[in-house]
Amino acid sequence: MSQAPPPLGTPVVRREGRDKVTGTARYAAEHTPPGCLYGRPVPATIVRGRVDTIHADEILALPGVRAVLTHDNAPRLKEPDDPILAVLQNDLVPHRGWPVALVVADTPEAARAGAEALRITYETSGHDVLLTEDHPGLYTPETVNGGYPAVRERGDTDRAFAAAPVQIDATYTVGALHNHPMEPHATTARWDEDGHLTVHDSSQGSTTVRDSLATAFGIRPQQITAVSEHVGGGFGSKGTPRPQTVLAVMAARHTGHPVKVALPRRQLAALVGHRAPTIQHVRLGADLDGTLTAVDHEIITHTSTVKEFVEQAAVPTRVMYGSGTSRTAHRVVALDVPSPSWMRAPGEAPGMYALESAMDELASALGMDPVELRIRNDPANEPDSGRAFSSRGLAACLEKGAARFGWYDRDPRPAIREEGQLLLGTGVAAATYPVYIAASSASAHAAPDGSYRVRVNATDIGTGARTVLAQIAADVLGAPLENIRIDIGSSELPDAPLAGGSSGTASWGWSVHKACTQLRRQLGERTGPVPADGLTVTADTQQETERESPYARHAFGAHFAEVAVHARTGEVRMRRMLGVFAAGRILNSRTARSQFIGGMTMGIGMALTEASGVDRVFGDFTEHDLASYHVPACADVPEIEAHWIDEEDPHLNPMGSKGIGEIGIVGAAAAVGNAVRHATGIRLRGLPLTPDALLPYLL
Repeated sequence: MSQAPPPLGTPVVRREGRDKVTGTARYAAEHTPPGCLYGRPVPATIVRGRVDTIHADEILALPGVRAVLTHDNAPRLKEPDDPILAVLQNDLVPHRGWPVALVVADTPEAARAGAEALRITYETSGHDVLLTEDHPGLYTPETVNGGYPAVRERGDTDRAFAAAPVQIDATYTVGALHNHPMEPHATTARWDEDGHLTVHDSSQGSTTVRDSLATAFGIRPQQITAVSEHVGGGFGSKGTPRPQTVLAVMAARHTGHPVKVALPRRQLAALVGHRAPTIQHVRLGADLDGTLTAVDHEIITHTSTVKEFVEQAAVPTRVMYGSGTSRTAHRVVALDVPSPSWMRAPGEAPGMYALESAMDELASALGMDPVELRIRNDPANEPDSGRAFSSRGLAACLEKGAARFGWYDRDPRPAIREEGQLLLGTGVAAATYPVYIAASSASAHAAPDGSYRVRVNATDIGTGARTVLAQIAADVLGAPLENIRIDIGSSELPDAPLAGGSSGTASWGWSVHKACTQLRRQLGERTGPVPADGLTVTADTQQETERESPYARHAFGAHFAEVAVHARTGEVRMRRMLGVFAAGRILNSRTARSQFIGGMTMGIGMALTEASGVDRVFGDFTEHDLASYHVPACADVPEIEAHWIDEEDPHLNPMGSKGIGEIGIVGAAAAVGNAVRHATGIRLRGLPLTPDALLPYLL
């Protein structure tokens, strides 16, 4: 008698867990075809200018060095779909760290030695790398990341703010941040004699890698197989191909050998994107009862001269709270810096830090509880569009979180609780993240022995995608989970979107659900046994995902934090953090909790330890490795809990799920900052809250 499938939501253990802990799982840099060579990028050591001379002949004489690729001899590319991929195509240097050569050798050690010894002379130009709120090059773009309009206005915000009896007018800053996944960006590329290209790439989407390489090298997508079977984290930085992918493919074509390029961690800051720094001006106007009458949120940020990428940090303010009037705007300046890109919850993470800090300041000015203030301004419809929410569980998250955290037991007065030389405080912040779903395709195959094989080019970047997709298939097919095989991570599989924007499970899962539903229907209509070669159904969700929803679809959450601040040193230590989320149907409680906690931990790092400044002379990020860029360790997160509310939303996808990978970080930094203010009475408006920032106000 077959065992019934475990229902969606149960804590099924990751399918690939044993492979990862035993070393069986193979990552991009662990594929070593026969005759494989190794490439080492050589980064530019000037901020802006041109390459004058590359002394490649000296390096080619070194033991083991096979080739030195430069702009003079590298294969020519067609116009890539992303300008950061146009490497070694000319002598221009747009920023420090831009690849100006690639040394290819028999061993990684020989490649590194050659890269370090390569002599290059440059012609330098003046440069500009510092973001300021009065920079003369600031302009208003048409759109920001995600295709959102850069400016949205509703009503006369200036007049409403001027008339408001209670006003908050503050500027908040968040410095540049870096993704730093555990697995650095790496690619192993091989050209076959028939012209077929195979790449093993550390990527969040191998369909995207295939299509991007086809564009760059002017070949058909069918001539490329891109594989991203196991990926050791990405957090947005592997959302699209990065320069090492193109460099590996170039070198493989140039040498006639497979070539592996694994970026050194010190090069990641310049080559794989970063969260751009933001200067955020927030004005809140409210009546004496706490009702918001004016919300004004302006973002200033930077992009590179290579391409325009504008962090959409004011966009969540259009969603979050009801107000009589609203204005949200973005301005940007192109500097001689590496190109910014996606980092977990782009826009929402820095933008909600500013908004939720300002809401805390408003609650203090009103003498109102911060939880009550947020619930009072919880709108029935999305303020920006007027659309009804498909579901909005913010108030429930705040109420459940407050009860679990013991929020109402606290003394609301700042700088009251002491424990020896420690100042104790608690803070709260809300969170939101949009529901993104993209078209996907999948196939489902039934074998005569009762087993099933589901194929979809999803990517598991540590979220447990294999496991959750198997649960979805088992749930639809009514089959035991052990009878479901999941194939993911190769462009030879049915096309699927990348893992990004917390859209992966919703997108891939919908196509898996559809394929399995059709397969089950066909099996039910059959009168005979399954054919010897099985029965296969392929489905896609192009039609379904093209329809614009009449609803505003978002996940919501509430973060609560308790901190201890040392009165003599300014050191901030987390005591505990609690997150409660409304994210539709939770499909696997084990992997979901892991995602929420991971996001909250990143938020703690954003608040307390992570910082990356640009050196005005050398033009690079000074904190470019894990010795100087400090991410939280286990000791920094002593007690952290994630919970959720049961939310049924029929307006999403067949599973009723929202994305969960990113909302965990969104409000975490603000909750920590608000807790530090409650502990000390000091309101700092820039992150991170390091001892040197706090100490002058404590002495």
